[in-house]
Amino acid sequence: RFHGNKAFKNKRLKKLLKKTKQKNVAHIFKPSRYREKEYNEDLEKLVEKYREKGYRDAQILKDSISWNDDNTINLDITVNEGNKYYFGDIKFLGNTVYTDEQLQQFLGLSKGETYNGKLLNERVKGDGSPDSQDITNTYLNNGYLFSTVTPVETNVENDTIDIEIRIREDEPAYIRKVTLVGNEVTNDHVILREIRTRPGNLFSRADIIRTIREVGQLPFIDAENIVPDVKPNYNDKTVDIEYSVAEKGASQIELQGGFGGSSFVGTLGLSFSNFSIKNIFNGKEYRPVPRGDGQSVSLRAQASRFSSTYSLSFTEPWLGGKRPRSLSFSIFSSSQFRFDFVNRRVDRNQKLKIVGATIGISQRLKWPDDFFTLSTVLSYQRFELENFFLGTFGFNNGISNNLSLAVNFGRNSAGPNPIFPTSGSQFNIGAKVTPPYSLFSDKNYKNLPEEERFKLLEFYKLNFSGKWYTTLAGKPGHQLVLVSNAEFGFLGAYNNNLGVSPFERFYVGGDGLSTGQFDGRQTVGLRGYENNSLSSNTGGTAYNKISFEVRYPLTLKPSASIYALGFAEGGNSYDGFSNFKPFDLKRSAGFGIRIFMPAFGLLGIDFGHGFDDNLIVPGQKSGWQTHFIIGQQF
Repeated sequence: RFHGNKAFKNKRLKKLLKKTKQKNVAHIFKPSRYREKEYNEDLEKLVEKYREKGYRDAQILKDSISWNDDNTINLDITVNEGNKYYFGDIKFLGNTVYTDEQLQQFLGLSKGETYNGKLLNERVKGDGSPDSQDITNTYLNNGYLFSTVTPVETNVENDTIDIEIRIREDEPAYIRKVTLVGNEVTNDHVILREIRTRPGNLFSRADIIRTIREVGQLPFIDAENIVPDVKPNYNDKTVDIEYSVAEKGASQIELQGGFGGSSFVGTLGLSFSNFSIKNIFNGKEYRPVPRGDGQSVSLRAQASRFSSTYSLSFTEPWLGGKRPRSLSFSIFSSSQFRFDFVNRRVDRNQKLKIVGATIGISQRLKWPDDFFTLSTVLSYQRFELENFFLGTFGFNNGISNNLSLAVNFGRNSAGPNPIFPTSGSQFNIGAKVTPPYSLFSDKNYKNLPEEERFKLLEFYKLNFSGKWYTTLAGKPGHQLVLVSNAEFGFLGAYNNNLGVSPFERFYVGGDGLSTGQFDGRQTVGLRGYENNSLSSNTGGTAYNKISFEVRYPLTLKPSASIYALGFAEGGNSYDGFSNFKPFDLKRSAGFGIRIFMPAFGLLGIDFGHGFDDNLIVPGQKSGWQTHFIIGQQF
């Protein structure tokens, strides 16, 4: 029960007591127990809320407890609201680097507004967030490490408070030395090249925050344990910065075997994300492989009675060692033979053989800002069919070639932890094209047999994706994060007589995994529906998807990062742009969990409920589906 309150009604004040609730059957998750510590914290927050609304002198005059016969208690709280105050004149004193007008833009408070001491302090000294826009950080981001900014109430008259913001700028500080500790395997230059605070540069708090994000993106560094130690040297106006890092496992091993399709299937996969190619012939560096230069190597082999697949890939993230320009290449070979499930025999006269290679260059850009990247990938695949029927093609014998160039323009500011980002965004606009062979030929493609039509595959493909990370509540390490996602894709043809390529199509629905597929398809996960059930058998030529996911971390330790999630999403695929209906979405919602372990990558399980039907069973809603997630995030 409240007494003395006029500005706020009792109902409003009761809501402000977050941990002290009146007995009510509706409070299932918030028990109505009296705990003195939590009660006192609630009273402090109640007074703070008053002061945010202009009641600068608000206070709790007294509070008392009385017992009832049914073993419950009454809380009587007497409030002295005081007068409501407003900002008067706001002046700046001591500033020479920035004008009053520039500082006023950061302050964002004007004469006549309701007085809010908490907001005033946040606009002057910061709200604790990494990207806080305030006066103190403005100075710190431009070298003024030794500056001080202090708001002072200079006059209180009636209901008006005059403010003077006193600034001592001092001289700018320069970085003298940058050191690293904690990296026992990774060579210093691999981490130092990601650091934005360089000796000789002006001190900048923003550069330290950006450094934490960039170093945290390295797959072999624990993003939750990067600690900068700033050591000011006031006498010579310099500063030393020491970064403490913690390494985590950078290798993944995949070793599995099982029976599938009446045959034993064995898989061996090795992935090293902190490899050192220069020490590959140095036997002393094998512990168990040469490490420390930040390069990535992946080898994978899978074999059974009727199929085999081998692949090798390599990535150098800093080609030449001076600029953030990465070089990557991969090669792969796959063979599949026809298996007779009746006689349980493999017919090696019926086979599909695929060989391919890719090479790519990715460059970090400086404009519009250095979160942007531009990547180019040249790829080639050769498909050889011998008496082998593949549903994508309309022929059993022949050779098909796919030579394509992919260009992707993207921006990635998500972080600081790449496994569990809490802020920033990811945007990508991509185009993948083949040469328009048919436009330079006088063949009548409409009447050609399919083995001739698709001897040289041609198409153009456009993709867009955008993802936003927003922290809703919580402190670092315990933040509730909203992930918003939007996607779109389109596959087109240069020549209407030739038609759209049977390769590179979109298959929507399910877990998003594409194992065992040979047609270059792009699988789009949509939980709550069976795999590929929202696309026709030949795949869609357009798709769109939106999703919202709320995540909460259970642990973010180097050995294992675990977070729970709830999601709501919708999407669909379409045959032809003329049938594209962006609001005709197949909807779903559900929950799941993710576990990231350095040795195995990202694993998870989702339970999704599809609210609409699919193409497999039209007219019947999909209902609950279980999805096992390996390697990818939605």
